[in-house]
Amino acid sequence: MVINNKSYQLVLSTYPDSETAKKTAISLVNAQYAACVNVIPKLISIYKWQEKIKYEEECLLLVKSRSDYYSLVEEMIRTQHPYDLPEIIAVPIEVGLNGYLAWIDKALSQ
Repeated sequence: MVINNKSYQLVLSTYPDSETAKKTAISLVNAQYAACVNVIPKLISIYKWQEKIKYEEECLLLVKSRSDYYSLVEEMIRTQHPYDLPEIIAVPIEVGLNGYLAWIDKALSQ
């Protein structure tokens, strides 16, 4: 969604545990790269890695930010993430409550 020429996005990243995920979430909010980060614990991820099917319990970060902050968000996740190849996926927010999106702007500019 674009308001005042700003586009908003949700960045997703999985982590091996909630403590590691919380550290990155706090860093993102403290740096004002994200307005809010949800840590969703106890996901089961099923994927193929190095020719083997893996089943892992992970946590998911949902990072609410803007697309012009993506490179900052990505860099912080990459530098703090324990995985060699972390999942970092940005999804555009197509529709959102105007007041909530304005709150994101305010949180990123304080």
